[in-house]
Amino acid sequence: MIREDRLELNERFITVFKMLEERGEIVKNDRGGKGMGDFAERILGNKSYGHIIRAFLNPDDKRVIDYRHARTLCEEYGVNESYMIDGLGEPFGMEAPKYHAATEDIPRSRGNILFTTTEAFAGSAVDVGGFAVEDYEYFNIPGLAGGGLVAFPIKGNSMEPVILDGDMVVCREVSGVHELKDNKIYAIKNNGQLWVKYVQRITDSRGRTTHLKLISANHLEHDPFIEEVNEYTRLYQVVRRISDL
Repeated sequence: MIREDRLELNERFITVFKMLEERGEIVKNDRGGKGMGDFAERILGNKSYGHIIRAFLNPDDKRVIDYRHARTLCEEYGVNESYMIDGLGEPFGMEAPKYHAATEDIPRSRGNILFTTTEAFAGSAVDVGGFAVEDYEYFNIPGLAGGGLVAFPIKGNSMEPVILDGDMVVCREVSGVHELKDNKIYAIKNNGQLWVKYVQRITDSRGRTTHLKLISANHLEHDPFIEEVNEYTRLYQVVRRISDL
């Protein structure tokens, strides 16, 4: 039995595929790099898997796309990952602010930035619904508008002197690794772990980002390390640091 979320994911895949066709980025019988085989190679890693793509597109077929390949689609074609994975916002362009139904009783006038603990943020789902009620509240800061903003306290000295132990950082979620800019500071959430580091992308022979090099500002005490990009990776650009007055 296919899970309901996978069926919904596949429906969004079909929608995105049709939009890519309309844009001319996919031409089914094309032999110049935009055909079904070319699309299959970019998404599934094999040019001969066009029949699998056709199966995903057939509502009567039991085969549906998985989350890993859906994220690859986002990376390869600039699809909004929030739409593709979570059904939020639009397939292309700016994503919608993320307010979960569980928090509709909280007046939005209180703020647009979700404040939570580091531990809750590291282990939570992407949206606010993954947090226990006592773990979050909203606030605002002049000049920071829009949705997708999360704030949490920093623990440790790995980013000193740029970010200090006890500082709070405000981060805005990015839709995927294709939006990353090398040597900027991001919060990287992966498999229940959370780091705030300078980030550099590591790509494969096809230019696809497969790993991230995470670099501390305090490089004398903390060595760089590599993390694999997978379906659980979430990325948030640090847009503001707040220190005690």
